[in-house]
Amino acid sequence: MTRHPGLNLDASHAPAHDHAVVLVFGFWVFMMSDAIIFGLLFATYVSMRDGLAGGPGPQDLFELRIVFAETLVLLLSSLTMGMASLSMKHERHDARLIGWLGVTLVLGLVFLGLAGHELAAMIDKGGVPTRSGWLSSFWALVPLHGLHVSAAALWLIVIAAQILIFGQDAAVKTALLRLGVLWHFLDIIWVAIFTVVYLGGLA
Repeated sequence: MTRHPGLNLDASHAPAHDHAVVLVFGFWVFMMSDAIIFGLLFATYVSMRDGLAGGPGPQDLFELRIVFAETLVLLLSSLTMGMASLSMKHERHDARLIGWLGVTLVLGLVFLGLAGHELAAMIDKGGVPTRSGWLSSFWALVPLHGLHVSAAALWLIVIAAQILIFGQDAAVKTALLRLGVLWHFLDIIWVAIFTVVYLGGLA
C-alpha cells in the first residue's frame, strides 16, 4: 500500500491506517502552498534587506540571545511532538500521549512568549513596520510564523480534548499525524528565519 511521507501507522491501526494514506498526503500538498507563501516572503525580505530608509537596522534591533532561546525551545518542541506521535503509534496510552502533547504545548507557548517579548522590544526601539521597507518585510514574515504556531497550539489543545472525550479513534490519529506535519514544517521555517533573518542580518 502507498505510504505518505513522515510517520506511518501500521495495519493494526485500521481504519486509521487506511485513512491516513489519503488524508495526510493531502495535507502535505496543502502545506506546499504554505511553503510557497513563506518562500515569497523570504524573497521579499532578502530584496528589502538594504531598504532601511535611515531607520534602525538588525544591529540596532535584534537580540540574538532571545532569538537563540526561541530556536532551542521550538526545536525541543519538535522532539516532544515526535515522541507524542511515536507514543500514539506504539504505546496507545492516552495519559502518556496527552503528557507529551502537554509538554509540546508548553514549549510552543514559551516560544510565543519569547517572540512576543522580542517584537515588543523592537517596537520600543522604533522598529515598527511602517518605518522602512526592511521592517515592513520583517513584520510580514516573522509574525506570520508566530501566527501559524498559535494556530498549531490551538489545534493541539483541540486534539488533546478529543483524546479525553473519544480516545484514540481514527479521526484523532489522522489529526495528530497532520498536526505533526505542520509542527515540524514550522520548525523548518523557523530555522530558515533564524539563519536568513537573524544570523544574516547580524553577519
